[in-house]
Order: sequence, then C-alpha cells, then structure tokens
Amino acid sequence: MKTIRAAVVGYGNIGRYTVEALQAADDFEIAGIVRRTVSDIPSELKGYKVVTSLKELENVDVAILATPTRKVEGYALEALSLGINTVDSFDIHTKIPQLRATLSDAAAKAGKASVISAGWDPGSDSMVRAILEACAPKGLTYTNFGPGMSMGHSVAVKAIEGVKDALSMTIPTGQGVHRRMVYVEVMEGYDFEKIAAAVKADPYFASDETHVFQVASVDALKDMGHGVNLVRKGVSGKTQNQNFQFKMSINNPALTGQILVAAARAVMRQKPGCYTLIEIPPVDLLPGERDFWVSHIV
Repeated sequence: MKTIRAAVVGYGNIGRYTVEALQAADDFEIAGIVRRTVSDIPSELKGYKVVTSLKELENVDVAILATPTRKVEGYALEALSLGINTVDSFDIHTKIPQLRATLSDAAAKAGKASVISAGWDPGSDSMVRAILEACAPKGLTYTNFGPGMSMGHSVAVKAIEGVKDALSMTIPTGQGVHRRMVYVEVMEGYDFEKIAAAVKADPYFASDETHVFQVASVDALKDMGHGVNLVRKGVSGKTQNQNFQFKMSINNPALTGQILVAAARAVMRQKPGCYTLIEIPPVDLLPGERDFWVSHIV
C-alpha cells in the first residue's frame, strides 16, 4: 500500500500528539508542519519541513487540521481547493451538519474527501453511540464527560480578549448534564467580570452551568486527563431493561491525535465528499488489508 503523506496544520497540544501518532504509524510519512510562524521551530521538528502555508508543501495526500474548531472550516476549504484531502476534530456538536454540508460541496468540486469531527467526542464516542442505538433502538443514552480538561472549551476561552491563559474543566453531574469550571489568567488592564460574562455567553458554555474563576497561574492547575462514561438503557426488539456502558480515562490530546491519524488513513479510502466517523466503515480506520482485520477481529 502506498505510504500516505500527511501535513499537520497547527502545532498546539493536538498537533504535537498528532505528529507523535504519525511517527508511530508505518503507513504514513510527514510531509510537513504548518504553523503561524517559523521563526522559532521546536527541536523535535528540526527534521521536518515547517512552513506557514500548505502551498509550500509538495505531494500532500491529506491535511490533518489540528487547529481551533472555529478555524477548521477556513483551513479545510483552502486545503480542498489545493486538491488535498482533509481531516479535523471540529467539536461544536450543533454545527456539525452545517460544516458537513459546506465541505461536502467543496470536496465534491475538488474530487477529494473530508472527514470532520474526528476526535473522541464527537468522533469515536459517536461510533459507540451508533452501535448502542443498533443494540437497543428504543431507549436513552447519557454521555457523561470527565472529570477532565476540555481542549475545545479552553481554546474558546483563550480567544476572548483580555485572557492570557485558560483552563476549562468538565465535571459530570449525571444523566449527560455537566458543570463547567473555568480558570482564567487575566491580562493587565482587563476586567475579570467582563471576561467571565463573555465566557458564559459563548455557545460552548451557554447551555451548561458555568463557574469562572480568576487565578494567578493556569499552568499550575493544568492536567490533560479526561474521560467519558457512556450509558444506554433501552429495548432490544421487545425485551426491556437492556443496559450498556462504555467507559474510558485518557489523555485528551493524545487520543484526539491518534483518531485524527486513523481518520486520515480512512479518508484516503472514501469517494469524494464529506463524512463523519459514523459514516465510515470501521475497518477503513485500520492499517493494512481488510482480510487481515476480518480474520483478526471478527
């Protein structure tokens, strides 16, 4: 099978772990890293081409977008226009259908494929929810996150004017309801109360109980651990009281990076268009031939 040349766009927490996942995958090679600046290149990237635009890289099969969620659409449209497949971990659940429609049109015109929302939630957890819906078509599913650091929520707070650094912790209260505990370092000259109000008004937080605290050092509080307890209770056929549970405790960006790489493998096997993970055969996420996985897993 041809080695897949992947470019990583963005080199924050997710970008770093994505590079590590690519380094560990025998069927990939790193075509380059796209960053906002190349003036200060980390030592671990010295062996790779580091640029400020995808246009500066050659023969890229797939662009893995390790960017803030709200910048995904722009980067994806640019990559598709250059004839490059894309993968991202867009995580605003309510806006996924809109992004899917936009990128479906762009991917079809480019003759390329795009896999969106390929983190662990949305992403791999979405696949688990789909399987449980098939197991018990009638019933209720509760997705309980944490306790742990939410990268998407933390990045959203960092984007607010006057925020020097931020950490958003997700605390499960049960039955899919969550409390957001937000810790912010405030830049000199800015009003904490105004920042707190902006946090609570942001769509990432508006639907949840949110508490915002000013702290001297976010770094002193930071732990990238996270997790999920996904529960479904429902009906199989006419049989009641079917109970299912999926639970994990993980390093948040490491798992996101790994799933992005698996999705980058899968995107090479799809027809032109835009897909979420539940629309992709699970075997396409795995390296090698289908026959091996059928005999190994089934």
